[in-house]
Amino acid sequence: MREAAFIKQNKNNWIKFESLLQNYSEIDAEVLSDLYIKLTDDLSYAQTFYNGSETHKYLNELSVAAHQKIYKNKRESRNKFYRFYFVEFPLMFYQYQKQLLFSFVVFAFFVAVGAFSAANDSDFVRLILGDAYVNQTIANIESGDPMAIYKESNQVDMFLGITINNIRVSLTAFTFGVLLGLGTLYIVIQNAVMLGSFQFFFYEKGLLWESARTIWIHGTIEISVIILGACAGFVVGQSILMPRTYTRLQSFINGAKDGLKIVISTVPFFIVAGFLEGFVTRLTEMPDWLAILIILSSLGLIIYYYVILPIQVNKAHETKFTIQKK
Repeated sequence: MREAAFIKQNKNNWIKFESLLQNYSEIDAEVLSDLYIKLTDDLSYAQTFYNGSETHKYLNELSVAAHQKIYKNKRESRNKFYRFYFVEFPLMFYQYQKQLLFSFVVFAFFVAVGAFSAANDSDFVRLILGDAYVNQTIANIESGDPMAIYKESNQVDMFLGITINNIRVSLTAFTFGVLLGLGTLYIVIQNAVMLGSFQFFFYEKGLLWESARTIWIHGTIEISVIILGACAGFVVGQSILMPRTYTRLQSFINGAKDGLKIVISTVPFFIVAGFLEGFVTRLTEMPDWLAILIILSSLGLIIYYYVILPIQVNKAHETKFTIQKK
């Protein structure tokens, strides 16, 4: 787009934004912040195609002034946590629903591959899970408590260890995205095949339901956020392979920022998953209805936050922006 056409297309919005800044105390902070996101998009575009021009300088100065106006009030810091998790992140994540779906489909496919491989090779489960784990589980099954492995460690130690390990897996899936997404794919395959072979192992022992009702108490959230970590990695990989109108470097920086936000959004869920695995999963005698309730509640929470809420926030944002333009 020629610079003159870019200015003509967006000039009225910039002038209106300047006017809003002058009356900042009278404007809804959320409305102003939403408009600020649009301004930064225009700034990124100008930086890519008209770097050093008067348009670029003007938008940069306007962006700095807006940032200072919005964030100088320290009292707003109390709301930063809420705003990130319930406004800024869902609004940003809306554009990555396809990457999330791709991560889920790839993960599900390799879970099936893991189960199929275990069904056709008696040594596959030991290869993937290790002899020590398999032997211990077989001993637990023979003793009449197949899920005893979840009761062996101290609750707090188990909670901390599992939470840290899960965050590590998610960060690894994200950072390996710099390998054009292939590193992330490797992490997905590794974890999905392990899950598939693990579940088939219990199915073969006639304990599929017993294992599922126990493991998925924490596994629903744990596996979901591993998929989200993979989604973050694929976002990074795509930003390198398909920079669109940005330079490859700028596209990578944008993708890395968004991917990191996705990972950060999962941290509270990993803490919940660690708590469930450390303190709740070990309660293998709980009634089926309670286990099912926990599993369905966890699944509903994940679907709401990462699928439904981004759609709702995006629609609200579009409505506010349309009203402000009138």
